[in-house]
Amino acid sequence: ARPALDEASIVAAARRATGLHAFVDERFRVRMRQLLFSLEEEAGLHLLGRAVVRASIVRALACRLRLENLCDLHPEIGALPVEAPVFIAGLQRTGTTKLHRLLACDPRLRPLISAEGLNPAPLGRPVRDEPGERARRMAQARTAERGMRYMSPALFAIHPIEADAPEEDVFLLDVAFVSGAIDASLDVPTYSQKLRESPQHDAYAYLRRLVQLLLWQRPGRYVGKTPHHLENLDALLAAFPDAKVLHTHRDPRKVVPSFASMMVHAGAMLSSSVDPHRTGRRVAAQAARSIDRALSVRDALGPRDTATVLDVHYASLQRDPFAEMHRVYAFLGLALTPDVEGRMRAWLRDNPQGKNGAHHYRARDFGLDEAELDARFKAYRERFGIPAE
Repeated sequence: ARPALDEASIVAAARRATGLHAFVDERFRVRMRQLLFSLEEEAGLHLLGRAVVRASIVRALACRLRLENLCDLHPEIGALPVEAPVFIAGLQRTGTTKLHRLLACDPRLRPLISAEGLNPAPLGRPVRDEPGERARRMAQARTAERGMRYMSPALFAIHPIEADAPEEDVFLLDVAFVSGAIDASLDVPTYSQKLRESPQHDAYAYLRRLVQLLLWQRPGRYVGKTPHHLENLDALLAAFPDAKVLHTHRDPRKVVPSFASMMVHAGAMLSSSVDPHRTGRRVAAQAARSIDRALSVRDALGPRDTATVLDVHYASLQRDPFAEMHRVYAFLGLALTPDVEGRMRAWLRDNPQGKNGAHHYRARDFGLDEAELDARFKAYRERFGIPAE
């Protein structure tokens, strides 16, 4: 049977999966309906794609039900402080994963782990960090990891998603129905336009609740990342007023084709109508919009910008990662101890670039012209002194 993508059957499936019924905050339904419309009418999903996105949406709703039930049973979750969280916000392919995983080597910092991203709320009885609960979530995540390795080894080479490794906040934003993942990997123009037009402050307030839930289960100073934050710095800083933002930079003439390649591979796992040239144009427009919106928020911060945002260059992170990490740690008000530096060196040794396979791409394969990209991003490159690659 063709997996159903209608609201009623998806909500019913989430309620069956959890044994819970009440959604406390119903504002997500507008975005969910917009997403379901675009998935049904515009995305060209094949049968496997329909099954994957249906399961993803059911999981997001189940997470909402579990979170809201837990917060009812444990009101202290909603009162938990989220102190000076760290958010990496940069375009895709700018070194955000490397920076995130280096920071995750520090036991004082608390990243989202893939297994938690798939299921931020405990699956069983409401527990904090019980071993059996961790094992259940890890087993689900390992199944998802094996599926991704099988369905798209090329995508895994570009961006590995490993069950026990730090992962993007995009999983949490899926629960608020503002994830940039579907928007980037599939041609869903109606949903994309609605996503751009509507402020996301309510979604980021929900992200804060999810971060509180994670810290209730395992404390620490939260460190998150997703390119979606770059386009929504205003909503991020409204939800986390004392956040420290690491803004990563790399030559967009490399970034845009690299991300277009990644999204073509991601889209092909779900849809039979992925057009590389349309994907390239969509990614280029998205990158330009993200930069423009981020810089307008940063300009409005005025003198607060230097205390709130640190610019981190991909070229510097590649050339001398520890000089760059010392800058990052000074900005975060943390000492980079010999122990943590040793952990970081071990991670770098065990994870050389290209560990999961080389990533080959050319701008022209995605209908992109290097001269046009150069002109479009010239002012941005000059403002931040981004070296050409």
